[in-house]
Amino acid sequence: MTTTQEQQTVHERDWPRGGAPSDEVLFKGPPALSRRTITTTTVVCFLAWVFSVYDFVLFGTLLPKISETFGWSTGQATAIATGVTVGTFVVSLLVGPMLDRWGRKPSLIVTTAGAALSSGFTALVGGAASLIGVRAISGLGYSEEVVNSVYLNEMYGRSRRRGFMFSLVQSGWPVGALLASAFAAVLLPVMSWRWIFLLATFPVVVIIVAGSRLRESPSFVALKRTRELRKDGREADAARLAELYSLDITRDDESGLRQLFAPDLRRHTLCLSGAWLFNWMGIQVFSVLGTTILTDGKGVSFSSALVVLILANLAGFLGYLFHGYLGDRIGRRTTIIVGWSIGGIVMTAMLFGPNSSAYVIPMYALGLFFLLGPYSAMVFYMGESFPARVRGIGSNTAHVMGPVGAIVGSALLSAIIGIGASATMAAFLAGALGMFISGVLMLGARNVSQDADEESAPAAATPAA
Repeated sequence: MTTTQEQQTVHERDWPRGGAPSDEVLFKGPPALSRRTITTTTVVCFLAWVFSVYDFVLFGTLLPKISETFGWSTGQATAIATGVTVGTFVVSLLVGPMLDRWGRKPSLIVTTAGAALSSGFTALVGGAASLIGVRAISGLGYSEEVVNSVYLNEMYGRSRRRGFMFSLVQSGWPVGALLASAFAAVLLPVMSWRWIFLLATFPVVVIIVAGSRLRESPSFVALKRTRELRKDGREADAARLAELYSLDITRDDESGLRQLFAPDLRRHTLCLSGAWLFNWMGIQVFSVLGTTILTDGKGVSFSSALVVLILANLAGFLGYLFHGYLGDRIGRRTTIIVGWSIGGIVMTAMLFGPNSSAYVIPMYALGLFFLLGPYSAMVFYMGESFPARVRGIGSNTAHVMGPVGAIVGSALLSAIIGIGASATMAAFLAGALGMFISGVLMLGARNVSQDADEESAPAAATPAA
């Protein structure tokens, strides 16, 4: 019986929810997952990302109220926020090894629980040190999108619509951001900021319970078994199993970081990491500090700038769907390169064009469309572009450069303004130029095949690039 015929005999029911299937089932090849399983996994991952973002954004939204409670100046609050970013970066480093060693499903539960813990413990903080320590845990929630990237990449298999499906999950960012802003606005008049953080933990508990009922990725189950077989000296069986699931296990006995910087992955790792760093400079300047750039650099009124916050999330949502759809058609790497390059050009035109709100606000929204939108293609592309053996640590290594880029963007913006340059020029050098560079850096990343199988039977295995 051929491998193809064998795979047709494997059903999802042969794979138990808890634990691994028998070798007899495992060696028949990856099962075809039902639409119900795919839909349930997608919904849980979407909700996990929404509430991870909710926790992440809620801190920035309520930081002024936290500062009032403890009597911090603006400078002190900024320094504390920087400390939180550093802590977030350090904790985020744990997620990659967790994905590759513990598995995709456990990592989903741990990162989502991290978002719940950071919200709950924030309600109990007693000062700057405890706040930085507690908010560092939000690094787990920040990296939940990496878990989604790796997990869903393997669960969606080769469905031709997998990029668009993932864009729906990734759109949880603007949804979570809007929820955080809305709940803060509604609840602050009637309760303390501590209670708002505490209430944020309850929906996440429900998601954790739902996540515990999901299936582990068959690709990871097979990868884990190949490691056990090689440990037992059964190299031929391990090689056969790896071939069935399209796994590359040639360097699996080396440390993850060493594999990332081996000749076959070094350029890809560096270009991808650099793209995240430079693009997050743009996010810090135009998304996080957008109202400052609009008011100080372009003379837009503060009330109009607040309208832009709504437009930003709407533009981000539409951008995610558009770039997810486009990535399925022309390739995710090409979509990222084109999107971020156009975004850098649009933001430059916005900065140096007329100062009228009729020009600035639409151009700003369009720039955010091309700044935020390509992330639906980018996050999913990361899961495709690394072999399964380092899919977690590879994706996470690039992903954690985001907070680094945010710190660099803020520092560079402040330094350029400090030497007497205008806010417009500072935003161009620290933000728009970084966006364009991030698109150029993606030219050095791997060009991954996106050949699709039939939509009706999404296979669990994803061939390693």
